[in-house]
This record gives sequence, structure tokens and C-alpha cells, in this order.
Amino acid sequence: MRNYELMYIIRPDVEQESVQAVVEKFQGIIVNGGEIVKHDIMGKRRLAYEINKHRDGTYVLVHFTSSPAVVTELERVLKITDEIIRHIIVREVA
Repeated sequence: MRNYELMYIIRPDVEQESVQAVVEKFQGIIVNGGEIVKHDIMGKRRLAYEINKHRDGTYVLVHFTSSPAVVTELERVLKITDEIIRHIIVREVA
């Protein structure tokens, strides 16, 4: 089990109920083979630069431990989810 940090940005035009559904979808993938250490929905913030004609988005930060197989599945689902503007998964070195 390794420590990872995931940050993703949800499109600003997604309703609050849909934001919660997207967050729960990714939590389910992580919990399936790992453990969530810390989860923080940072809220709607302005982007540093425009991405796909969006100027702001809802930021979500997740610290979790899992195997590399869970991370590859998470990466795959993040890429095909339309509500996600941008994401990054970083392995924490301790």
C-alpha cells in the first residue's frame, strides 16, 4: 500500500447533487482497493487560466493509500468522466 494524493476539478456548470455523485463515484473506486485518509471538497474557485472555456471549477482533494492497480483504474475513470476538467494523482514519498 502506497500513499497518494489526488486533486481533480469538476466543471462549474455541474449542480451540487451531481458534484456529490461524482465525488462518491471516485470514493467508491478508492475504497474498493484502498483507504481514504483525508477528503476535502475545497469548493468553487477561480482557475489560474481558462480550461475548455471554463474560468472556475469545484476543487476536490483526496489523500489515500492503495495499491498501484487502484490508481490505474482511478486514472482511467477520471479520463473518461465528462464532469472532470483536470486531474492529477501524485505518489507521496515519505
